[in-house]
Amino acid sequence: MRYFTLLLILVGELASAQFRFNGTGFENSAFNWQYPNDSLSTEMMEDQPDSLVAKSSPLIVNISESLVDIDSIDKDNETASETEPLADNQVGASASEVLHVISFSKILWTLIILLLVFFFIRLLVSILEAFAEKSVKARITIKSLIPIVRIVLWVVFIFAIVKGIYNPPIETLLALGASVAIAVGLAAQDLLRNVFGGIMLLFDRPFQVGDKIKTGEHYGEVLEIGLRATRLVTPDDSVVSVPNLELMNASVSNSNSGELNCQVVAEFILPLDVDTRKVRKIATEAAQVSKYIYLNKPIVVLFFNEMHERRSYLKMRLKAYVMDIRYEFQFESDMTEIVIRELLGQGLINKSDLGYK
Repeated sequence: MRYFTLLLILVGELASAQFRFNGTGFENSAFNWQYPNDSLSTEMMEDQPDSLVAKSSPLIVNISESLVDIDSIDKDNETASETEPLADNQVGASASEVLHVISFSKILWTLIILLLVFFFIRLLVSILEAFAEKSVKARITIKSLIPIVRIVLWVVFIFAIVKGIYNPPIETLLALGASVAIAVGLAAQDLLRNVFGGIMLLFDRPFQVGDKIKTGEHYGEVLEIGLRATRLVTPDDSVVSVPNLELMNASVSNSNSGELNCQVVAEFILPLDVDTRKVRKIATEAAQVSKYIYLNKPIVVLFFNEMHERRSYLKMRLKAYVMDIRYEFQFESDMTEIVIRELLGQGLINKSDLGYK
């Protein structure tokens, strides 16, 4: 096709440039001076005027430019034809690298190792929890370390699996990590917010495992701080899961802040004419004789005037510290029983004086 195009250009240029001199017996073209006698053709060509030679020059220039254009097009086509196999080879090499990094056997070993790691971490956490339950003083400290131990072990084992089994190039690892991060971020935004909330709870530590907290309508002991939610054990022995994002955005009341003891408050409704001095003494002694009392912190008795249905009452609040937060409600019940029994026994109040009327 290229040579046919060149032939058409030459024919057109020759047809437009040919001319015949009258009476000379020869023809002049852009490429050749033809004459019956070759020896005379050279002399005739030398004798031609400069205007004739000048007329033939643009024709040569045009044909030369056409040849240059056609050659450049051929070179571009050859370069493109060489580039296409190169791109195909690069795609094939990338696919072979991926297949070399990820294979069925490697995936199988990864699943087996992850299963073993899961059972190992679960066994270790169970051992730590059992040891924490046997040690009263170290219970909260050990339980507060369990979430950190769990996260650190998972990170270490996952890194060891990726490095030991797959050992991908750093570029592939970064690209894969970015792709996974984008996909997971778009598909599970709420889950990721809860996960980041759980990580922030572990670092900020507004509470820890073993603390008694109150958030919203829920109150209980922190059983576990997970990546998605925090589990609480309520006073009626129910387990409540609170999303970490909700805990990050809500106010949280902590009763003991990492300590084993916490304050317990018992309230009593008394008549206005009761002898507060004797009542205070009875309440203080009732707290002191309880088997759940923590005597290293003070016992406080407060009185408040309270209105209910247009009647005035005296509210007493007995504040004392329990030795173990798990005996919080037993201690409150013990103090209430002792105080009411002593008040009734000493005749300071009647049964009709207890509570609102």
